[in-house]
Amino acid sequence: MEKIKMKTPLVEMDGDEMTRILWKWIKEILITPFVDLKTEYYDLGLVERDKTEDKITVDSANATLKYGVAVKCATITPNAQRVEEYNLKKMWKSPNGTIRAILDGTVFRAPILVNGITPYIPTWKKPIVIARHAYGDIYKAVDGKAGVGEAELVYKDENGNEVRQTIFDFKDGGVVCAMHNTDKSIASFARSCFNYALDKKMPLWFSTKDTISKVYDGNFKKIFSDIYESEYKEKFEKAGIEYMYTLIDDVVARIVRSEGGVVWACKNYDGDVMSDMVATAYGSLAMMTSVLVSPKGIYEYEAAHGTVTRHYYKYMKGEETSTNPVATIFAWTGALKKRGELDELPKLVDFAERLEKATIDTIENGEMTGDLVSLFKKEGVTPKKLSSQDFLKAIAKRL
Repeated sequence: MEKIKMKTPLVEMDGDEMTRILWKWIKEILITPFVDLKTEYYDLGLVERDKTEDKITVDSANATLKYGVAVKCATITPNAQRVEEYNLKKMWKSPNGTIRAILDGTVFRAPILVNGITPYIPTWKKPIVIARHAYGDIYKAVDGKAGVGEAELVYKDENGNEVRQTIFDFKDGGVVCAMHNTDKSIASFARSCFNYALDKKMPLWFSTKDTISKVYDGNFKKIFSDIYESEYKEKFEKAGIEYMYTLIDDVVARIVRSEGGVVWACKNYDGDVMSDMVATAYGSLAMMTSVLVSPKGIYEYEAAHGTVTRHYYKYMKGEETSTNPVATIFAWTGALKKRGELDELPKLVDFAERLEKATIDTIENGEMTGDLVSLFKKEGVTPKKLSSQDFLKAIAKRL
């Protein structure tokens, strides 16, 4: 069988632990037998990031800017325990945070729906897509310890004029944190969300807490409103979809009692937390797609979960694991599909869509990894637990 040819390489970002193992198997079993795969490879495993002083992460992001489409494996963001375990030079920052800051994009996370896996919230009949602003806030914060004394927020303009505000007058020890965002990044976030909602024909809800954070969150609210009114209102009305702003606690209540079918735009931290909540409520973090979309038309696809450390330690002992690779498969299919669309390669797009269908069909026919077995309820089908490799081979048979 002649393999499908590619024109432009994907930027391939390898990762850590069990997802790194799955990454290799997915390529060997599901992709390279069918596609003459072209990638520009970057090893974002923690060892290589430490070796290159994290330069390789920046290089991979710049390569994504050059080629337009990347696919990324899950990676470790080290804490103190990881610094000791891997004998690191320092506690390196999140590679996702670094890449997102360079690409200035919005992360869209959507559940992969399977007939036989009912969400924990039974009213959810359609996907809920979390749009997460991928810049600033707590992820770019400056923080530190405070003793007895006064902490101030100081802004100095280009002419050297200062505005000073007291944060807190400490009578005892404590901590201080200062966050920032930019009008440019917020505007990019807004346009990415409006464009995505129009593309998917889904209503868009945006939430912050501007009643408490009147200036910071109020700025998000105003920029979204201004851009909607001047650039998108007529388009949304023509498409028959709504844009709504409300407080985040109100959206949480609305989401729980909704049937889904909405794009929920969140600030950085809110989106980080709520995407995991939504993914788990749909069944599994391993059944969630994630794509970073830049307003300049740059795309980075990844799984929405971590490196599955516990399974990796079992694998290293020679034990068989049943780790769910679905989100990582869909990261590859998303990237291949987008590369095919941009390069006008319908065979590559068709292959990616067939691989997604084969993956879902395999589960719906009762063959799946262990995490899904207890969730799967379908009349006439008895779920069977497979190892990760056997699950990938079962998908390959359907291709």
